Amino acid sequence: MTLAASAALSTAPALWSAEAQNELPLRPLGRTGEKVSALGLGGYHIGTQREEELSLRIIRAAIDRGITFMDNCWDYNDGESEVRMGKALRDGYRQKVFLMTKIDGRSKALAAKQIDESLKRLQTDRVDLLQFHEIVRRTDPDPIFAPGGAMEAVQEAKRAGKLRFIGFTGHKDPAFHLRMLAVAAEHKFRFDAVQLPLNVMDAHFRSFEQQVVPQLVKEGIGVLGMKSLGFGAILGSRTVSAIECLHYALNLPTSTVIAGIDSLKILDQAVEAARTFKPMSPEQVSALLARTAKAAASGDYEQFKTDTGFDSTTRNPLWTG
Repeated sequence: MTLAASAALSTAPALWSAEAQNELPLRPLGRTGEKVSALGLGGYHIGTQREEELSLRIIRAAIDRGITFMDNCWDYNDGESEVRMGKALRDGYRQKVFLMTKIDGRSKALAAKQIDESLKRLQTDRVDLLQFHEIVRRTDPDPIFAPGGAMEAVQEAKRAGKLRFIGFTGHKDPAFHLRMLAVAAEHKFRFDAVQLPLNVMDAHFRSFEQQVVPQLVKEGIGVLGMKSLGFGAILGSRTVSAIECLHYALNLPTSTVIAGIDSLKILDQAVEAARTFKPMSPEQVSALLARTAKAAASGDYEQFKTDTGFDSTTRNPLWTG
């Protein structure tokens, strides 16, 4: 059994609470004192529907069924994901959710501009969590923490009441996550949450589960799992089902597992996975990892780790400045 799997089992009583919101269990978000749904709604996918009305229906149906964690980003679908979420969160829905978005800007000026643009699109004066998006290069932490860097803008925005908690995301290499944590520590700063790929393939290849999750758990930083199906690619390996993928990610010490949901049918599938989840035994974990080991070894089903085509800020350098 992997180190992170051991950590998941050892922290199970704290995470797998019987408390629930409608159909879904709630879990603590690290040391923040907040509780969020074990399943989160991915922001990218809810901006891809041809008809805006369907996006709004998916978001509100997710909330009605107990999903409280809303993921988004300043750059998703050229801002359309935030616009649609802002519309869906009218009529009292904003008060029912823990709202997160991300920014790309690495300078103070650009970060401040993106924060204000996101708030306007989301039709809110405050997000619950703001994250630095795409720590996908070893050098990414440096401009953020440098004098005149994005962290200054984020801290000012927090003091102004525009955000509550601060985190970062990335999908490339656990070494870059560890360096972001180390640079933060050098500046005497500790993040509230970190978003990272966690799935049955990651356990075998350039593993965030093994290298990063134990440190997050140790420091009380909320673990936000993503790419539990590898953007759908993992199902192509024919080694696991979608429900098994989601159950595996839920079995880790995740505060929430953010799922890409682009239809009401996929929403049903994700909610069913979260609703039926039960802590897995070490034997169950080992059996699942044994099934996926061969397919995972080359990283073919996690190309977001190896192909820069998945790095939106590499394709659009002006977003970071």
